[in-house]
Amino acid sequence: MLSQNREYQSIEATEALLHVASMSSKNDNDTAAVDAFSSAANPPTCFKSQFTDYMEMYADAQMVAEYLNAHQTWFCRCAHPMKVESVGSNGYALTIGRFGSFGYEVEPKIGLELLPVNQGIYRIETIPVPNHEVHGYEVDFKAAMKLVETPMNCSIDGLEREMTRVEWTLDLKVDIHFPKFIHRLPKSLIQNTGDRLLHQIVKQVSRRLTYKVQEDFHKSRNLPFPLKKRTRGQGDGVVG
Repeated sequence: MLSQNREYQSIEATEALLHVASMSSKNDNDTAAVDAFSSAANPPTCFKSQFTDYMEMYADAQMVAEYLNAHQTWFCRCAHPMKVESVGSNGYALTIGRFGSFGYEVEPKIGLELLPVNQGIYRIETIPVPNHEVHGYEVDFKAAMKLVETPMNCSIDGLEREMTRVEWTLDLKVDIHFPKFIHRLPKSLIQNTGDRLLHQIVKQVSRRLTYKVQEDFHKSRNLPFPLKKRTRGQGDGVVG
């Protein structure tokens, strides 16, 4: 509870500092705020996060692999409520949502390609989104998944079933061109707040997407899906 209160206090302090910086930029007619996305005059701030997680599928690895390989049948459905558009045979364009405050606002849209399995590894990487011009940010998304079939069976609804763990890692880097007035804040405050926020967003989206994929897999295969409370901490933490 104490760490949670500190987090709220940190967010409130950051918003207050942003408000002061915003008012200051208006008072001295900071023209750089108008040209917020000029990379030459305004180098990007880089935020990074590394994350690990897994999901349990109550079936053998072959059945899970067949499901993952047919991502065209489940990816768009499981990614909802994010807006998703198909890009080619293995790619998708995702609109994450709209974020901003004090007149600075972005609506991130990224392209992801689900590469065919190679030596037992499934990879997801960023690709360009056709007819989409990116302003103010760049995303580098690299994820890898592997299937680990457990040696022992699991008893579900009185039946013995195999279990396969889909284990994955994510390396995520986001470069953001902030308006110049944002850089009036201490660099460490911007960096630490951004890294922490990025990690929280990834963790929340991961848990929501993981549950929906698990549910969709078991439902589509007419398999029971036990609701189990996750007990271990998820994610490696933030890497600055």
